[in-house]
Amino acid sequence: MLLIGGVKAEPQPAQVSAGPAPAVQASDGPKGLITIESDTQSADNITGVVTALGNVRIVYPARKMVATSRQAQYFSKEGRLVLSGDVDVIQEGGNTLRAERVVYLLDDERAVAEPAKGAQVFSQMVIRQPATETKKPPGVGPAQTPFTP
Repeated sequence: MLLIGGVKAEPQPAQVSAGPAPAVQASDGPKGLITIESDTQSADNITGVVTALGNVRIVYPARKMVATSRQAQYFSKEGRLVLSGDVDVIQEGGNTLRAERVVYLLDDERAVAEPAKGAQVFSQMVIRQPATETKKPPGVGPAQTPFTP
């Protein structure tokens, strides 16, 4: 496990699941805790880069997100996570993203997706209506809505 955005990142030996991983809840740990499973993992303590190769699966509970790719690299000094090779990201609630490469800038809470050559990035987002609806004063209809600058 890696503590993203924390003081240290300690890679564990590669984990390969025989079946589906158990559900992870957002309250399972600190905001920056993610789990990376892959065929192999290596870490360079000098550069601060952790690399996961082959059948990469990342669970990021704070973002209610699961991602898969062929490779992932975490650049601890920059707070950057780079997923490459058939990247699929699924977020709780139905949001999905498919690309050849996705770069997450963790400190900025931003992501940049890049397509494979000659292809496009695919994203699907669920748009939700605001929880509270504005109420009109009694007796005021569409043609009588008061103007407020």
